[in-house]
Amino acid sequence: MKKNIGSQLALYPTPVTVIGAMNENKPTWTLVAHVGIIGHDRVLVSLAAPHFINHLIKENKKLSISIVDENMLPETDYAGSVSGNKVDKSDLFEYELGTAGAPIISKAPVVMECTVEDIYNTPNFESFICSIDNTYVDEKYLNEAGKIDYHALKPVLFEFPTYEYLSTGEVLGKCLSFKDKLNK
Repeated sequence: MKKNIGSQLALYPTPVTVIGAMNENKPTWTLVAHVGIIGHDRVLVSLAAPHFINHLIKENKKLSISIVDENMLPETDYAGSVSGNKVDKSDLFEYELGTAGAPIISKAPVVMECTVEDIYNTPNFESFICSIDNTYVDEKYLNEAGKIDYHALKPVLFEFPTYEYLSTGEVLGKCLSFKDKLNK
């Protein structure tokens, strides 16, 4: 029997990302695991309203979303543990500016450069709805068809209730292939 545990957010684990935005002529970074797909052409980045980076994103209307692999985890964890109000995080990652003006982490396997299209506010959170301007991928993570190979990339996941980072696992099967396994 299932037990009702109340209104709980249970959509974990989620991908760990680093969000970047320009602070005048230098970048700032923060760890974010509240990201999502809201269409084939839009993503959502949800940040607690008091985050330092929020006002920069609103001013510039640009941000980058870097997918985190294990190689980036120490810097990523640090980016989420200190506030940009108190610590200059501009030197945390080597970067270059993308063609749309957002900071692109050199070490990141995949980075999406985005434009903020809208902001959806909920109590204590600002959710930035973004279109994707450019996607930069380290060539070693592209397959023969030029698509991202997530088997090689292995993004880090975040599980909120226990505050743990998880690695991605094995392939269980192809999407839409399990109907043959049902005896109906």
